[in-house]
Amino acid sequence: MFSDTHTLSVSELNQIAASLLEENLLHLRVIGEISNLTYATSGHVYFSLKDPNAQVRCALFRQHVPSFPLHNGDEVEVSGEITIYAASGSYQIVVHQIQIAGLGQLFASYEALKKQLEAEGLFDPQRKRPLPDFPKTVGVITSIKTAALRDVVSTLQRRMPTIEVIVYPASVQGENSKQEIVQAITNANLHQKAEVLIVCRGGGSIEDLWSFNEEIVVRAVANSTIPIISGVGHETDFTLTDFAADVRAPTPTGAAEIVSPDGEALLHQIHRYQQQIQAAMRRHYEHLSQKVDMTEQFLQKPQNILSNYQQRLWRMHETLQYLHPEKKINNEWQKVNAFAHQLTHHVQQRHHQAHQALQWQTHQVAQMRPDIARHQKRLQDLENAQKNLPIIEMRSQRLDQWEYLLEAISPQRIMERGFSIITDQRHKIVRSNERLRLGQNLHIRFATGEVDVQVIQENHQKDLFD
Repeated sequence: MFSDTHTLSVSELNQIAASLLEENLLHLRVIGEISNLTYATSGHVYFSLKDPNAQVRCALFRQHVPSFPLHNGDEVEVSGEITIYAASGSYQIVVHQIQIAGLGQLFASYEALKKQLEAEGLFDPQRKRPLPDFPKTVGVITSIKTAALRDVVSTLQRRMPTIEVIVYPASVQGENSKQEIVQAITNANLHQKAEVLIVCRGGGSIEDLWSFNEEIVVRAVANSTIPIISGVGHETDFTLTDFAADVRAPTPTGAAEIVSPDGEALLHQIHRYQQQIQAAMRRHYEHLSQKVDMTEQFLQKPQNILSNYQQRLWRMHETLQYLHPEKKINNEWQKVNAFAHQLTHHVQQRHHQAHQALQWQTHQVAQMRPDIARHQKRLQDLENAQKNLPIIEMRSQRLDQWEYLLEAISPQRIMERGFSIITDQRHKIVRSNERLRLGQNLHIRFATGEVDVQVIQENHQKDLFD
């Protein structure tokens, strides 16, 4: 300790104050609103934490910067240490951890349920089922008012227009959303019309996505007999539904791209296969043609040898006839004829064997000929699917019209014109004041809010025109 007779320098004063703060205020947790938020090029983040009456500076170094973005006005809860920045003599909180205020319990519930379901084997990779390579019908479970539905449908139409889309509508946010999502999955499994399901919605806060962390929703996804792709939120968002689904997609559009083959790429691939098959057939045909030519040349050689040998024998016959008696000549001539007969028989037999070999090779060429008709039929099917695009576009326009009509007559639109809904404690709608009693609690829901009220007296005010 320093006595009042000792004069301190500014640096000494700041050092003493820093020691007192750092030794007595350890592991603080402070809640407040972010203001003056600054992201430095070094990766560090600086901001003020304030409430209606005060504020304090905070420093969040880059190794502790969270994965989610921070914004001015966010209500956050920080934990860290108090220190004094000597250059300005002001104290600040060096933040080690930061989270959106009120989400601590949600994160704890998320982790607890994740560990429980993981221990049950609900996220086991062996439970995952493969997706169909070429699905004809895809089911989409989401709200009909979300942009996610339009993204999924437009992606499927662009990549494979022949895919039929069945929408199982369900709220993806709010009190009843978890029951509606489970009911949509149940209906899809009951009808068994879709070959694969996409459960999706757009991005949002953890509260917005919380329906997909509910236990009944996660179990419904895991127990579905139809393979499910989870496309909930953005790429950085993870819900328990992602772990239970057979495949997790980063976005709803990504889910549609996973489930649908690229029709244009398939056409190019089929064209390449056709070219490869034709080239293989041509090479094989040329190879067999060369073998046939070589066989024919081989068969022609004995004929030439025989002809040359007969000519030599004839010349020998003429010579013998000139030098020897006729009997000896006749004996030699018989030998020559016998040899010629044997040689002729041998040549004919070789020719017959070569002919059979040629027929077998011709049969093999015919067997290896590819089924061009099947590929032509596949191309025709793809062309027919391309012609159905106008019908799909017309149905999409009709769907947009129905969506507009449903939105126009929705209760929310009516309430926005000044109407409200009054319910009693049993959540029944109050349509008349005849059954109201003094002291009864009522609930009034407006277009942009709700309030609880109590009946305090009966009002028999006369009409202004009486």
